[in-house]
Amino acid sequence: MAEAHKAYKELIAVTAIVDRLDTEATSFRDETRKNAIAYEARIVSIVILHVVKLPTLLVFTGLLAHAATTHAQQVVVLDPGHGGSNSGAKGNGLVEKQLTLDVARRVAERLRTRGITVEMTRDRDRSLTLRQRVAFADRVPADLFVSIHANASPTRTQRGYETFVLTPRGIDVDGRALRADTKTPRRDIDPEIALVIDDVERGGSQWEAADLASRMQRELRTKRGATGDRGVRQDSHHVLLGATMPAVLVEIGFIDHPIEGKQLAETATQDAIADAIAQSIEDQLGE
Repeated sequence: MAEAHKAYKELIAVTAIVDRLDTEATSFRDETRKNAIAYEARIVSIVILHVVKLPTLLVFTGLLAHAATTHAQQVVVLDPGHGGSNSGAKGNGLVEKQLTLDVARRVAERLRTRGITVEMTRDRDRSLTLRQRVAFADRVPADLFVSIHANASPTRTQRGYETFVLTPRGIDVDGRALRADTKTPRRDIDPEIALVIDDVERGGSQWEAADLASRMQRELRTKRGATGDRGVRQDSHHVLLGATMPAVLVEIGFIDHPIEGKQLAETATQDAIADAIAQSIEDQLGE
């Protein structure tokens, strides 16, 4: 009974803290609405995803509030899939590593003209491990991470576009297992506390990741047609593991399909795909 009473008191205290944080977040939402939403999501995720002692929760609250109010500049990291010795899929005279780089450059150009800062994991043909890509995004630190890929199938009959987010296991188990290798730089913060903050941010960012993935599919549907819409999917893609911001992987089409593959080689198609990805990113940042 004593333990139950103690747990009940801590739950009441946590509820009061969240209520207070909600009030504080409302006061600056008009100016930095996106950061406020992310801030609230992170605080709630502390309660949902972690068993944390109340004093520690208070420490996290102050740290995350500070981060939310000081990080006003929006930054997107684009990740052109594959590169260097890893060519990726091939078909119809196309190589995935080059196609993804071409499309990523187009997306970056569109976002930059709209005043959005863009960093790319690679801007030329070079090799990067999957962990290096997400670690780069964590270091920036990015507000959104988008990994761009092209698909292929053994039968060369599949076609369409799809956007992936992590599975719950990828967030809570696989991502945490990798955290020793993908630490986010956090100046003047105890390493153990920093690890838990990483976990909190990974969990809290998944609502936005799902929202971004849905937006991306809608925009691609508008530009590329409804028949190719394969939907939003979940998978433990390694390039997304460990991301402390909303992260998605978009497969822009099947490079080896006899019709779609040829379309992907066309400038007009690459422009349409870049328009869709850029618009979904801009809309997400504007929320």
